[in-house]
Amino acid sequence: MTAPRFKPAFFDFLRDLKANNERSWFEANKARYHADVRDPMLDFIAAFAEPLADMSPHFVADPRANGGSLFRIYRDTRFSPDKTPYKTNAGAHFRHVAGKDAHAPGFYLHLEPDSCFAACGIWHPDGEALASIRNAIVENPADWTRITQAKAFRETFKLMGQSLKRPPRGYDDAHPLIDDLKRKDFIAGTVFREADAIRPDFLRRFAHIARSGAAFVRFLSRTVGVPF
Repeated sequence: MTAPRFKPAFFDFLRDLKANNERSWFEANKARYHADVRDPMLDFIAAFAEPLADMSPHFVADPRANGGSLFRIYRDTRFSPDKTPYKTNAGAHFRHVAGKDAHAPGFYLHLEPDSCFAACGIWHPDGEALASIRNAIVENPADWTRITQAKAFRETFKLMGQSLKRPPRGYDDAHPLIDDLKRKDFIAGTVFREADAIRPDFLRRFAHIARSGAAFVRFLSRTVGVPF
């Protein structure tokens, strides 16, 4: 079977949406969104299920148009001063089966004109999960260092997300891993070009990225009490 791929029309639509981010334009171009963006994303999600299962049976690649791995194109504007109705990117979250939202361990793909990246880990863990991760780093510093300093990981990822300005309460500010203990997000990310996303081998390349982060996600999964 031919591997799914993204075409330039994918990014063309997102650029046009950014320039015309209003409901009337989107409704007039909805068929184009389905053909050029949504359906290629769903095909990619379906195809990624096999390499994802090879890494772990506990993560989901769900190619449903609604309620699956694909993030909705519609923005939640209730608490935002920006009332534009649509996202100008396409995103897919391959989350743990135990997770009910984007805060569970998982892998992520973000495709946006001039801003493409892949990531893995846990974004905004709740207080209990955050304490568990920090304690696991303190209790297993050699494991954490081995994973985050591994050659394949360092060549692929940078740790990203929000951090505290001061050490969290109860942790030694002289700890050699204090910068990691300050983290509020445990996300590893890597950027790539639009040109990479439309290459015919992008599915293989994205699977390689995910595999490079598998040990990192395994550490976090086990720390918050879910299997990898």
